Amino acid sequence: MLRKIITTTAFSLALLGAGTVGAYAGNAAAMKPAGGAYKQVSKLVALPDHIPGLGTLYVDPKTLPAGPFAAYDKTGKLVTSIYMIPMADMQAKKKFSGLNVAGKSVKSVDMYYNAGHPGVDEPHYHVVIWHVDPASAQLK
Repeated sequence: MLRKIITTTAFSLALLGAGTVGAYAGNAAAMKPAGGAYKQVSKLVALPDHIPGLGTLYVDPKTLPAGPFAAYDKTGKLVTSIYMIPMADMQAKKKFSGLNVAGKSVKSVDMYYNAGHPGVDEPHYHVVIWHVDPASAQLK
């Protein structure tokens, strides 16, 4: 049953990403946010400014834990929108709808388990919506 929930969530988020534009960035070439409700995650919790494989993350703290997190590579280019969906919410069959993404285009979607980290301590899944070809992102 959990596999079905995970598959349905990933499919729904992929469809959502294909047609929704978030309020905090206009397109996949967007540079780092200048402020507003979105804050750099490393200023909110004990994480590095740039996380290898994810980039520099920004989030509106009111949307935690799910996000979306806007992720920028080392050149300052928006590369992904990331959701961090707690396992407890998935097991409770919580509905996630009306989720925003940072970029207009979606190249691919990845989804993987994370045991927890500062900011989202409980076990969760990262749903990564790529706005660029993952191979082109400078995330190391």
